[in-house]
Amino acid sequence: MADLKQIVSRKAENDTKWREQQQAERENTVAMQDAGITEITTTPEAYARYLEMQGDNPTYSAGNIALVMFGQPQATIFATRDRWKTLNRSVMEAEKGKGTKIFARSPMGRGYTLADAYDISQTQGREIKQTVLRDDTKDMETALSTVLNYAVVPVVIDEELPVAAFYDQRNMELAVNPTFPDSEAFAAIAAEVAHSRLHAKGAFPGYDRDECDLDAQSVSYILCRRFGIERPMPDMSRLPELYEGWDPQQRRQALDNIQDMSKQFGRSIDKSLEADKQRGRAPVRPVRRPVR
Repeated sequence: MADLKQIVSRKAENDTKWREQQQAERENTVAMQDAGITEITTTPEAYARYLEMQGDNPTYSAGNIALVMFGQPQATIFATRDRWKTLNRSVMEAEKGKGTKIFARSPMGRGYTLADAYDISQTQGREIKQTVLRDDTKDMETALSTVLNYAVVPVVIDEELPVAAFYDQRNMELAVNPTFPDSEAFAAIAAEVAHSRLHAKGAFPGYDRDECDLDAQSVSYILCRRFGIERPMPDMSRLPELYEGWDPQQRRQALDNIQDMSKQFGRSIDKSLEADKQRGRAPVRPVRRPVR
């Protein structure tokens, strides 16, 4: 007869050890994430690297970007094994087990669990295509229109404006100068639309353009990076000052807000571009001649 008491006891002991190991690994990952987020929001070099990686991996949270940044310094585009499968790529056999722990949605649909993330260099399969927006194209026109739709204030034309776009917080309107090249206009409009949303029609009493400009320019940079548009790095000279006295959770939330806004803009651009393609593919119905 099987010793069920011993079997159950052994299972309970193993389950307890497994839970303790999982909890310890989770706590260690959170500590690493906090350290990475603090470094990103303290050092301009780390912040610049963060913006590049966030632009290359727009769907991942700032916390996960931080984990991969410091866990795999040479990483560019990363994903979990399941995510790579959806992109028709797989982790190479020799690289399995060499990923970096990140937080991923639980397969059960509730909460987050730890999962290994792998850089694209650790995978093989179909080439990853990037949508690149170029000047004087229908795609760029669609993208500009999509981003402007996110402005929460009236948009006006001002050909005397010395810059491509500017959010006027006093009059609560966004001015656009149409004489600038598309790529320059895109970068400026994305930043100024971000300013308009941060101000929220005056609903955010703590809005200060100088203090919010790094966030707005970061939204723009991430979006430009995502769509292959060249633009300079934001001015990060005030970075340590802007985050002084903030704890890791507050810093992470600030970066998540930046990521969330850029992700919203980017996702809408992708949807608009896809809608344009679908309209272009729609079969043209032949015109029937009237019956005489």
